[in-house]
Amino acid sequence: MAAKFRPSQRLLTADDYRQVFKKPDQKAGQKELLLLARQNNLPQHRLGLAVAKKHVPTAVKRNVIKRLAREHFRTLGPKTPSYDIVVLTRPGARNASATGISSALNKQFARLGLVVTPT
Repeated sequence: MAAKFRPSQRLLTADDYRQVFKKPDQKAGQKELLLLARQNNLPQHRLGLAVAKKHVPTAVKRNVIKRLAREHFRTLGPKTPSYDIVVLTRPGARNASATGISSALNKQFARLGLVVTPT
């Protein structure tokens, strides 16, 4: 059974997002996605998603991107310190395939130093 994406692993409030946007410790991006990360004082990483309708006009594709981001996040290995991570779409996401998005997520999480553990 796949690991759950619990509320304690999510950025829930506007203030949570604002802190990451205002002063990220690390950034990693390419034409499809941008990842912002800020260290937190919690025992686990937290994920926030900002998948813009402007960049990805169809709901189906936005949902695929969100699903892939959550799946990559769930497979992150435990690491200290933990981070608040926001995944943002860029205009290149409109034409990217699911495998392209998955590959971009792998690269960007690796650039942040967060290695995905095989399941």
